[in-house]
Amino acid sequence: MTEERRYHVDGQLLPASEASVSVEDRGFQYGDAAFETMRAYGGELFEWGSHAARLEGTCEVLALDHGLSRADLYERVHETLDANGFDDAYVKLSISRGVQPGKLDPQPEVDPTVVVYVKPLPRGGVDGEPVWDGPATLRTVSTRRVPDAAIPARAKTHNYLNGILARLELRGTDADEALMLDGSGSVAEGATSNVFAVDGDGLLTPPLSGPVLPGITRETVLDIAAEEGIPIREATVGPDALQRADELFVTNSTWEVRPVDALDGTTIGGGPVTELLARSYRQRIEDRFY
Repeated sequence: MTEERRYHVDGQLLPASEASVSVEDRGFQYGDAAFETMRAYGGELFEWGSHAARLEGTCEVLALDHGLSRADLYERVHETLDANGFDDAYVKLSISRGVQPGKLDPQPEVDPTVVVYVKPLPRGGVDGEPVWDGPATLRTVSTRRVPDAAIPARAKTHNYLNGILARLELRGTDADEALMLDGSGSVAEGATSNVFAVDGDGLLTPPLSGPVLPGITRETVLDIAAEEGIPIREATVGPDALQRADELFVTNSTWEVRPVDALDGTTIGGGPVTELLARSYRQRIEDRFY
């Protein structure tokens, strides 16, 4: 591992002390940028194809024609992992519209800013350790999820103020993840996670027809649940349905499957289904990367 971490900025591997982006960059000025958060296991990216497709979808929403191929982006990520000597890592790949004249209207001609940021994580798989210290504690916040008619949930952009405002509401509480509702008061997702409940009818999660990010880990968990014969319901529910659940957990690329200890003061916790899904997820990682 190098003494100073290295990042990939516009085609160059640079030490952290030299890696920078222009103050005129639209990603900085307006949040006009797309990104993907991924995990590397054993030196390889998990579900790169799915992440690349979602990144392309975000760029399509932004009308950001950056002109870079999947192969090019993949190579930049792996160059960054190799330069840092990381086999197991957090990876963030960002593409902004770059520097343009100082006005809101984006120009069709794009000289994109492409940044790959990495940091080490524990080994994944069966013998790995979770990145979280313990089960999550959720609290329902008043900040509502932005409706798709305003900003499509499928677009992962640098404008993450919605989630930041939700997390700010957790200050002074024992919660470490915000449960966000949509405009009608139904459960949408966590500030940085998808939400799942387990009840007598099987696995329950909010549908993608609402303002819900199509999480890569979410899709993997649903795939595992189907393989295990666990009934799946994608349904619109209120937070009270989660409080009545037998088990509750959240997912994202970094946390993988993380059980929820409590929601709004009501103790829920994980359980056999959560444990089965988490174990199967880790086994899938083990079989594929180690």
